[in-house]
Amino acid sequence: MADSFNFELVSPERLLVSEQASEVVIPATEGEMTVMARHAPTMTTLNPGVVAVKTAAGKAEKYVVLGGFADIGANGLTVLAESATPVADFNKDILQARIEAAQKELAAEQDHEKRGSIEAFLAALTHLNGAIIA
Repeated sequence: MADSFNFELVSPERLLVSEQASEVVIPATEGEMTVMARHAPTMTTLNPGVVAVKTAAGKAEKYVVLGGFADIGANGLTVLAESATPVADFNKDILQARIEAAQKELAAEQDHEKRGSIEAFLAALTHLNGAIIA
């Protein structure tokens, strides 16, 4: 049996998960990252994507996050998500609303650096749309 670590997934609305996990895959800014027990301490930002959790009991759970931060430390992994929803509760309307809001923000933005950031976020949302919504 693999070693376990404490995993917490927190959104502004609530604590979604607080349990022992054997591995967690997060959508880090530089690509997907698998976190396991005794992972090197790391902080990273998150792209919109799916957090896949394998609990210490062997149960698989998935959550859609729309950005945030992950803190990997000696006490485990904490994901502070801008928005987090169990995949089973996520639907196309939620994602489409976020895509439309990002498109409006992009159309109104004049600063090139900010436009680049919004374009990257919009690309990640569009990719998530294709991955989650069949």
